[in-house]
Amino acid sequence: MLMIRPATLDPDLLRAFVFIAEERSFTRAAQLVGRTQSAVSMQVQRLEAVLGQQLLHRGRGGSVELTRHGQFLLQRAQDMLALNDEIWRTFHTPSVSGAVCLGTPDDYALRFLPNVLKRFAEVHPDVEVEVVCAPSSELVPKLKSGMLDLALLSDGHQPDGQAAQELWRGPLVWIGSDRHSTHRLDPLPLALASPTCCWRNAAISQLASAGRRYRVAYTAATQIGTLAPVMAGLAVTVSPATLMPLGLRALGPEDGMPPLPDFQVVMVTAREARQPVTAALADYIADTFGREAEKATRSSTELAA
Repeated sequence: MLMIRPATLDPDLLRAFVFIAEERSFTRAAQLVGRTQSAVSMQVQRLEAVLGQQLLHRGRGGSVELTRHGQFLLQRAQDMLALNDEIWRTFHTPSVSGAVCLGTPDDYALRFLPNVLKRFAEVHPDVEVEVVCAPSSELVPKLKSGMLDLALLSDGHQPDGQAAQELWRGPLVWIGSDRHSTHRLDPLPLALASPTCCWRNAAISQLASAGRRYRVAYTAATQIGTLAPVMAGLAVTVSPATLMPLGLRALGPEDGMPPLPDFQVVMVTAREARQPVTAALADYIADTFGREAEKATRSSTELAA
């Protein structure tokens, strides 16, 4: 049986298509790739010829819309290019060695660090990474004293006078069990972290503003510790939706819950951090959070569509 070998997709053609699809503009895409608009247009035409399908519609005023095939290709092309770029960086990034100490709340450690540490170890296998998990309020003094080289902190905890790089910004949500109606109880039982936690303060403030009665039924040293009573149907907590385990669901206005503010995750480097190893790890952390933000944006767009 004769096997037909599929054509290899040129990363340059895919990159031009992704820029156009993301920017919804041939002009802005051409500026990003450093080519003329006609050159970018020819790249898309070559990609469409290889695939045998139209990917883009040009509308009035230079607007661009994706066809059904273009929508199918976009996320897959983004993933292929991310893998391509990661392979390239792996073989072209100078390896570093030494030790680095990273501080992070356990919420972020569970959600983001496995991918960060795996990718970092593949490129820098000689680096010893020590991870200290503690609430943001406890990490700040450790960072100031030099016990940490790098720290991930929740909004409002960054040390005065030190630059903080924003990694993530998104909404907090009320979290409840998907098998219980605990959010209907009066007063509302809450499972919250320590009084220094900004998420705790936001939850209490919003309930007070809404005139909703509540009681703090459970207090945990960390945010993850608040999830156990919630999963048992004993309380409600607040958390980013990205940190929600199976068995829990987000609660909204339709459940009688008031809106919550956005939260922010920042990264702060100690003044006397060990270099270049700290900067190398910081780059991987920023890249991972950036990818997660892109995924969240794509998911929101798909749901809205």
